[in-house]
Amino acid sequence: MRPLFKFHGGVHPATHKAESTRTPIALAPIPTKLVIPLHQHVGNRAVPVVQVGERVLKGQIIGRPEGRLSSAVHASTSGTVSAIDMQLVAHHSGLPDLCVTLIPDGKDEWIAHSGVDYRQTEHTDLRHLLRQAGVVGLGGAVFPSDMKSYSHKHKIKTLVLNGAECEPYITCDDMLMRERAGDILRGAEVLRELLYAEEVLIGIEDNKPEAIAAMQKAVLDDKHAHMEVIAVPTLYPGGGAKQLIRVLTGIEVAAGVRSTEMGVQCFNVATAYCVWRAITFGEPLLSRIVTVTGNVEHAQNYEVLLGTPVDELVALAGSRADTNKHIMGGPMMGVDLPSGSVGVTKATNCIIEASPKLFPPPPPALPCIRCTRCADVCPAELQPQELFWFSKAKDFGKAQEYHLFDCIECGACAYVCPSQIPLVQYYRFAKSEIWQRERDAQAADLARERHEYRLMRIEREKQEKAERLAQKEKAALAAKAASPAPAVNPEPAHTSSAADPDDTLQMRIDAAVARAKAQAATAQPKNVNALTPQQQAEIAEIEARRAKIREMASHAGADDEPPKSNQG
Repeated sequence: MRPLFKFHGGVHPATHKAESTRTPIALAPIPTKLVIPLHQHVGNRAVPVVQVGERVLKGQIIGRPEGRLSSAVHASTSGTVSAIDMQLVAHHSGLPDLCVTLIPDGKDEWIAHSGVDYRQTEHTDLRHLLRQAGVVGLGGAVFPSDMKSYSHKHKIKTLVLNGAECEPYITCDDMLMRERAGDILRGAEVLRELLYAEEVLIGIEDNKPEAIAAMQKAVLDDKHAHMEVIAVPTLYPGGGAKQLIRVLTGIEVAAGVRSTEMGVQCFNVATAYCVWRAITFGEPLLSRIVTVTGNVEHAQNYEVLLGTPVDELVALAGSRADTNKHIMGGPMMGVDLPSGSVGVTKATNCIIEASPKLFPPPPPALPCIRCTRCADVCPAELQPQELFWFSKAKDFGKAQEYHLFDCIECGACAYVCPSQIPLVQYYRFAKSEIWQRERDAQAADLARERHEYRLMRIEREKQEKAERLAQKEKAALAAKAASPAPAVNPEPAHTSSAADPDDTLQMRIDAAVARAKAQAATAQPKNVNALTPQQQAEIAEIEARRAKIREMASHAGADDEPPKSNQG
């Protein structure tokens, strides 16, 4: 028999599991509408790829993965997209997120799909299939399974299959192991192939004898030589990944260290089941098993389409009139839903109908008396009382020094606190504030980098412009120096560089007179056409007199000219 180990702390709350395991898993009917969030996983939100008014088929992608850490989201049944908008979702913050509202047509018509033989398929292709099928961790963390199945950095020796299901009221994994053990183990074989793991250890708490028996029988029937089903002691939170690894292997996963660095990887049993359906049949993650319990007429597990409104789901179990709130998850780690209209998501393992009688309002919190009970039961070996003080004082730096982010928010500390302090709420507040400050710092860094880049670009453009101008000036000077000098005609030394102004004026007058004489000589008499002989004779007489007068004037000018001197 394999030796078992113990993790630090732990508590034994009342289990309340028997109520919902009396009947087999029931198939929930198709609801009147589906509200499908596009962010049902760790990482980036899926990007919508459908339009309002578009008809979609069951299994069709309505949200494609965005970035490396993301996962696809699909239509849970066939119908028409009626809205793509922000709606309330099942989350601690109570804030809305982007959702696709689908009105089913009742046909449940599948898109064409088919599977592959994982033994004959490349590992890269198998991981791509898991990504496109939207398979994520169904134990609560909803981490994309394609990313979790890598093993290139560290050698994985042991694959741990988590069937502990330690939290009160929740029995979805218990019933899944009872009814579909064979498919779970086949999915584990696919994961073992992807991780190159040497062994598979299946941990189940000993308060689930039927599930243990069913899984052991499946191991023997299918001859899974590398698998072993191990019953572990019932102790909350024994279903935590680090805690179950410690119990099964004795390996203590230190703060800030991943289990893969120690050669161990952990998957939930429901995740393994979905891996098998996705790879072998090409079925994306469209539904999951959900426990409906608490203040209801008949608690039961249902296979529910993702996006089914909680109000319609709890009506199947007969929610009683005095129910005052819905809790998603268990009483230790669950979240109060903001409304019954929110849709079931991949993280929804249980819906507890709460009533004042079943969950009385807690008394007012009293001051911490430093009894250290919280530290005694903390499975992560933290100092919850110190984290409480730092979170309350908003001393987030100190809270991080005390390993705030190693807290798994199991609620064991608040469960034993005699002062009734809601410790986990303080830790969640501190974590969210730290995350927000980191986002703000990243945004500020990005803005600063963009501003610095802009200044650098402007300076570079100025420098490039100055260099271009300098090159143009240099080229112009070089061209001027290379061109030949114009020839200069030599002139007598006594010749003036400019003409005499009087000579220039006389030259212009003489030119004008010459032009006038030439024009007069060539001018033709006007209006001489069609004249009578008498008129022509008169004109001829006038012209003769004019010619005689010009001749006499010419002789008179010659007589007035002084005689030339004979001096030599």
